[in-house]
Amino acid sequence: MLNRLFAWRHRFTLNHASSGFVAWLFGVSGPLLIVLNAAAQGDLPESIVTSWVFAIYVTGGVFTMILSQYYRKPIAFAHSIPGAVLVGTTLANHSIETVVGAYIVTALLIFLVGITGAADRVMKLIPLPIMMGMVSGVLLPFGLGIVTSVKADPVLNGLPLIAFLALAAFGAVAKRVPPIVAAIAVSAIVMYFMDIGPTRAVSLEIAVPVWISPEFDLGVIGELVIPLAITVIGIQNAQGIGVLRNTGYVPPVKAMTIWSGIGSLVNGVMGGHSACIAGPMTAIIADKENGKLEYRYYGAMVMGILWIIFGVFAPTMVQLAGAIPASLIQLLGGLAMIGVLMQSMQTSFSSTHKMGALFAFLITLSNISIFQIGAPFWGLVGGMLVSWVLDQADWRKKPT
Repeated sequence: MLNRLFAWRHRFTLNHASSGFVAWLFGVSGPLLIVLNAAAQGDLPESIVTSWVFAIYVTGGVFTMILSQYYRKPIAFAHSIPGAVLVGTTLANHSIETVVGAYIVTALLIFLVGITGAADRVMKLIPLPIMMGMVSGVLLPFGLGIVTSVKADPVLNGLPLIAFLALAAFGAVAKRVPPIVAAIAVSAIVMYFMDIGPTRAVSLEIAVPVWISPEFDLGVIGELVIPLAITVIGIQNAQGIGVLRNTGYVPPVKAMTIWSGIGSLVNGVMGGHSACIAGPMTAIIADKENGKLEYRYYGAMVMGILWIIFGVFAPTMVQLAGAIPASLIQLLGGLAMIGVLMQSMQTSFSSTHKMGALFAFLITLSNISIFQIGAPFWGLVGGMLVSWVLDQADWRKKPT
């Protein structure tokens, strides 16, 4: 019994630790700044901002660990990044109480879609190349970020990149020590010598979540609910589902949707916006460089633990995360997703539905927004429509 309980110690590798850390770092940097900006638009008091951050990261961490452990799949649970942008716009003109009311309605809608199995049925209708065309469009900017980050700061970001490439060139060594670990280590050394990073004056503070009583305003509900629900189901979760499918997993779509609804409800009463599956973070921990399929979820467990810690110590962690240069986060995130980007591009354009996949890729990459709904959703819609017209022969083939 004990041997089985502690068997993970013999399967846990540096790849799992590094992928979990980079996924965590990615999720607490840029996305956090978007949340803080949204809170600033609503001129929210510090207590509610802290509660918001506590909710989205503790809930994300707990749900990541539950789903990943139960399904033995690397499922990164997080919060909707485009959803935070939508919420910021609404907060500029409405109270947090009415926004929380919209959160609750959104959570119930997502839960209903999940429990009926509607999301599962829709996702099965989308050919994998079209879905991966959308995912490729989402991930490509992160790959481009490797180049732009080095341009922004050749020393800070160039040296970690050189370390990554140098270690990757030695295949035998890279199997034991992931190149991203070398990049992280060199980043820490460079930051130290350049005197960049957290100040020593940061104090340790524990977050205190607050309960926010909802107010149900039809205007705010009409403005937020449908865009938020589509953002969660059709954009964020769709990315995670596509990544998992492309890396060899059968994603539990129904459960992922149901838990997104539950997580959104838990977040909402503490001031946090909608919960969802995080595509980029799932891509980092599901990468084939992280070992066998059945053990890659260990990286998700690492990320989940770190996110819980981040949420519990939100006041302190916000200061620490904010001290790491954005361009360095961009570099590390891009390096961590290189393998997934290569694989998603290959899946998009190497088999069937090529025209649909191409348009899904281009529309997503365009970053357009229609009816306050982001480009990845329209990439899927456009890719499907184009494929129906131009890939007719592929639709007649029996799915493999």
